[in-house]
Amino acid sequence: MTLPETPSTARMIDYWLGGTRHHPVDVAAAKAFEGAYGPCADIFRSLRAFSGRAVRHVRAGGVDRFLVFGAGIPAQGAVHEVAPDARVRYVDVDPEVVAAGAAIVEGLPGVSYVHGDVTEPSALPASFADGPVCVVFLGVAAFPDDETLARTLDALYEAVPAGSVLAFDFDATELRAYPEALAMMGPGFHMREPERFAALLGRWRVDDEGIVPVAQWRPDGPADVVPDAFWGGLARK
Repeated sequence: MTLPETPSTARMIDYWLGGTRHHPVDVAAAKAFEGAYGPCADIFRSLRAFSGRAVRHVRAGGVDRFLVFGAGIPAQGAVHEVAPDARVRYVDVDPEVVAAGAAIVEGLPGVSYVHGDVTEPSALPASFADGPVCVVFLGVAAFPDDETLARTLDALYEAVPAGSVLAFDFDATELRAYPEALAMMGPGFHMREPERFAALLGRWRVDDEGIVPVAQWRPDGPADVVPDAFWGGLARK
């Protein structure tokens, strides 16, 4: 087996979540970022916990189809693990991540993993078109610019049936205080204030909980004490 020479964000997150599907190059990159910033594992575990709470809340409301963009490695509390009776389609733009993810979910009823670009959302699977869908839009908002993100979110709104839900997060401005870490993210990395992100949601209607730091969204107990690096919430069609 030839080990990759370039780190993958998805595999770095797997490392921070305590998974096993990463390589030395990913660990090295993760540790370098930690040296420039700090508590990445705590932050990403809190973000994954938010994902789990959001998925459980949506599933309890009767939605049983989940379309997951920027899916990464589907383990460590991924959507199909949180909602095992749901239909789940994972989508990622990285072919290596897609291959790894497809191998993980192979043979699971109602679960698939395909290659796709969130900024060019294709038609929903036929099995998703006859009822509300939850679009899981986590970990991807930082990469499109404002115009592209607004267009993408509007295209997703247009594509899904009435009653569908958008589970979203975005990078707030935490990294401004850490210029070395921010430089590692590259020029295509977009941080946003909550008001700015809210304007990009267009026709999606944010739930009563609003747009809040993810640790503070419907916590099961005391909220995780982590930096407010990610904000998010749910919005509906």
